[in-house]
Amino acid sequence: MNPIATLNPISTADDFAITFAPLSFKEVYALADDPANGAVVLMSGMVRNQTGGKPVIALEYQAYEPMAIAVFKQIAQEIRQTWSDVTHVVIHHRTGRLSIGEISVLVAVGCPHRSEAFAACQYAIDTLKQNAPIWKKEWYNEQDYSWVKCC
Repeated sequence: MNPIATLNPISTADDFAITFAPLSFKEVYALADDPANGAVVLMSGMVRNQTGGKPVIALEYQAYEPMAIAVFKQIAQEIRQTWSDVTHVVIHHRTGRLSIGEISVLVAVGCPHRSEAFAACQYAIDTLKQNAPIWKKEWYNEQDYSWVKCC
């Protein structure tokens, strides 16, 4: 048995998803909203038109879903250990080929206080980028691409 999971069970108020479908600000915000919140911080990661000055036409995401969801849950547990007032943690990530401007990831944290909501949201996206088994293929044109560790 995992002692961290025993001490800090996954909150039913949290929500995690890996999906091929477009992500929704409205849905993620609603999942993080709560009458106890003084703030909901929502971070949106989007496909931009360049990486390191090299033009990009699209990104293609792949994920090892069971492990990625487990990482998302671990992130939520760690957030609750550090910021105990957090009411909701929501992490949704896209897979598949995305065009410039499309949303690849949404992270939302609901909390009574804005400073904790901002800090927890930044922790979530930074830790996700470091630990989640998600990869992206950067397309520079229809024939030229490279795989990079996400995100």
